[in-house]
Amino acid sequence: MTDWHTVALAGITLFAAVVNGAFGYGFSSITVPIALLFLANRVLNPALVLIEVVLNAYVLWVNREALPRVWKRVLPIVIGLAPGVIVGTTVVSQMNVDWLRFATYATLLPLVLVQAAGYRRPIRSERSVGFVFGGGLGVLYSVTTISGPPLAVMLNNQGLARKEFRAALGFVRLAESSMTAVAYGFAGLYSVTSLELIPWIVPSIAIGVPLGAFIVRHAPVELFRRLCLSFDAGVVGFGLSRLSNELQLIDGPAAYLVMLSVVSLDIWMYRFFVGAAPDAPTGQDTS
Repeated sequence: MTDWHTVALAGITLFAAVVNGAFGYGFSSITVPIALLFLANRVLNPALVLIEVVLNAYVLWVNREALPRVWKRVLPIVIGLAPGVIVGTTVVSQMNVDWLRFATYATLLPLVLVQAAGYRRPIRSERSVGFVFGGGLGVLYSVTTISGPPLAVMLNNQGLARKEFRAALGFVRLAESSMTAVAYGFAGLYSVTSLELIPWIVPSIAIGVPLGAFIVRHAPVELFRRLCLSFDAGVVGFGLSRLSNELQLIDGPAAYLVMLSVVSLDIWMYRFFVGAAPDAPTGQDTS
């Protein structure tokens, strides 16, 4: 990887770490869309997964007091993760890189917009849905290293208190990152190139997380959260436009109408919900 790529990755992960420190979510969902512009999933994913095993263990440890109240509720999700991780790891190891990037952006876009909209719909059959949801979550995480948006929607819908939300989040995320780390090992996805990314990412996390925690104490949390999601939506829209052109799905400048549509929709949603002044979700922390 060229020098400018490593410097860019350090800058991207620093910004993502600031967001993660402020809200407890956003590291992967910001890092992946931008970094995929110059890195392949097969190179980026293994490095992020190893780092997130440690991050998620930390989240769970900090919120361990609430774990006894929630672990049984999210256990079906954890059980469902295993087959999903296997399927997703197979996809990463065999699928065309450009099409995999396109699929990643296409998957991320509705998830980011759902989070920006503050959508909530309580699920009654929690255990039954949990197994199916866990399978889909496992596929998504092992392919993209992102599971925060759908997991946040699920946990917010179920009305968990802040501490319980974080404990449930840490439990599920630690399970999925650990399973994926092992699956990547069996699939032979770890490489010197991937491992060389880690020293460029770790300092960004060490600086960004406490900085984000400091910033959020002096800024409106909901406004900052929506601005970060708007930025993420714009990046995903740009990635979809660029790849639509490269894969010849849409020719020429017309491909960037995709990005324009995404940005326009996000602005409309932002104005609508600012005007409506909705209450912030119970648990809005995920990564």
